[in-house]
Amino acid sequence: MPEKAPPTWPSKPVIVIDSREQLPFSFADTRAGSVVRALPAGDYSLEGFEGNVAIERKSLTDFVSTVVHERTRFEAELQKLKGYEHAWVIVEGSLEDVLSGNYRSKITPQSLLGITTALMTDYIPILFAHNRACARALTEALLLRCYKRMIK
Repeated sequence: MPEKAPPTWPSKPVIVIDSREQLPFSFADTRAGSVVRALPAGDYSLEGFEGNVAIERKSLTDFVSTVVHERTRFEAELQKLKGYEHAWVIVEGSLEDVLSGNYRSKITPQSLLGITTALMTDYIPILFAHNRACARALTEALLLRCYKRMIK
């Protein structure tokens, strides 16, 4: 039986943006193409690797609200992402913001840090990216690196 030819991948990766993403990043001026469609998990992935690579984006406000008020639902999402080869949560905010209580919630910085470290230990990495521009750049860099690794 003849060997099956390996797939040919486009030289330019395509970032998939979940169609439910509220404030999607723009990748118009990047080394990747982009397309909008529903993803099984996360807000960003790579075309052809939607079940292997995912990034969940959160503003700091949304992250705090989610871990305080919707933790059970969020943990179910993280459990799904834990099964991916590459998955991260990227927060548009800094760890300094967390530690200084620079967010709208009555949760203490120590409690928020404790919840965050528990989620990172139990599920997937949570990366703090200072602001939206840094979060977009980190998202793109991680996805491009994954693409290079996945097509080898």
